[in-house]
Amino acid sequence: MSVLLLAALLGGCAVGPDYVRPRMDLPQAYKENGPWKVATPRQIDDSQRWWEAYGDPILNDLITQANAANQSILQAAAQYRQAQATAQVARASLWPTVGLQAGPTRAQTNTNGVQRLADTYAVGLNASWEADIWGRIRRGAEAGDATAQASAASLAAARLSIQATLAQDYLQLRVTDLQKDLYGRTVEAYTRSLQLTTHQYEAGTALRSDVAQAETQLRAAQAQLIDLDATRNQLEHAIAMLIGKAPAAFSLAPVLPVAASDSAMDANAQRLQASLPQIPTGLPSDLLERRPDIANAERLAAAANANIGVARAAYFPTLTMAASGGYSSLAFAQLFDTPSRVWSLGALLAETLFDGGARSARNDSALAAYDAAVAQYKQTVLGGLQEVEDNLSTLRVLDQESVVQAQAVKSAQLAERLALSQYQAGTTTYLSVVTAQATSLTNQRSAVTLLGRQLVASVALVKATGGGWQAGQIDQAATAAATPVAAR
Repeated sequence: MSVLLLAALLGGCAVGPDYVRPRMDLPQAYKENGPWKVATPRQIDDSQRWWEAYGDPILNDLITQANAANQSILQAAAQYRQAQATAQVARASLWPTVGLQAGPTRAQTNTNGVQRLADTYAVGLNASWEADIWGRIRRGAEAGDATAQASAASLAAARLSIQATLAQDYLQLRVTDLQKDLYGRTVEAYTRSLQLTTHQYEAGTALRSDVAQAETQLRAAQAQLIDLDATRNQLEHAIAMLIGKAPAAFSLAPVLPVAASDSAMDANAQRLQASLPQIPTGLPSDLLERRPDIANAERLAAAANANIGVARAAYFPTLTMAASGGYSSLAFAQLFDTPSRVWSLGALLAETLFDGGARSARNDSALAAYDAAVAQYKQTVLGGLQEVEDNLSTLRVLDQESVVQAQAVKSAQLAERLALSQYQAGTTTYLSVVTAQATSLTNQRSAVTLLGRQLVASVALVKATGGGWQAGQIDQAATAAATPVAAR
């Protein structure tokens, strides 16, 4: 009873430091300001799935498929369940271990030269419990729980990464569709120009060099149109992998610009629907709760802190209590008789007196691991701040650039029409037409490329700000994602 009382009194003790989140001096606001003028009033916030703000039902469907079938997400979900089980193993050590044993034993004994061969039958229960006086087991359970939470955040980070990569690949593929449409229309225009110069050459009003220039320009545009197929195919293959399908089993129909006429649309083509949403960034301090990779690093620091207590508890003695009871008899028929009852009760206090510095080394290792985890946490926070600033800056610059580029497209198209009219009137050479057409094509392609860069940067900003994820829902979100597909 004295031992039990002592264990109860000391049971509230737990060696090692209590965890406090590492402190960081964060700025009050981001360097880049926002938001800016955007294409639509849709806004990304916590009330919706972030990808729906782009207004593309095909993208919504693809990300739904990826959430259910992407192998990286499924792997992270399995690792989370494994971390949960490991944490449960650590918590189980807080409880007694109870066992049952039964069986016969045949043994030969030698007493004063008299040998005897006899059978012994026994059945009984045994129990043992280590009193967690110094908190070693509790610190271990604390580390296990923190590691499981870190794994849950890792799952959320993996899911967000896959979603963002899929969205970027999809949007780049759609921009490639726009470029293919641009080059398709350009090839048609260059074909008409070649026919014009050929007729004029046959009529004796144009030079053979004009025909050669027109044909060279047409073939170059055709080659670039063909080259875009390689880019589109690779993006399509990447999307297939992200949604858990073989490339041969997946395809996406092309899209055309919203302004394209119905007569110009291919039978399988659809109109481009994705557009830039508003992305509220919040404050820099919000990243601590909104980015799953930061939450993962913070939970790993908490686990490392708890492991310091586990290491320090090794300096103190351990108290283990054991009890057993049952029946033992030489005759099976008398096994459960009262005289066959046996029992034992005891306590063992053990302390290591010399270990060659092993405990000190383990303590130093735990301290170093904690310092490394804290540094990793702070580095992750700084990296998150950089990603937000980078994409805010990129979107601001691209927004300004797109306005100027749109003006350049209008001017280049006007110059192209004027040059062609002047050539038809015989007041300029065909070289002026070629130059104007090349300039117009370059500016139109730059405008489409700018749109693609804006869309990709907006997805990157969504990912950098956490995609609406909240650290307060870490367990709920991870449990939902870890549920087998068949159950969802």
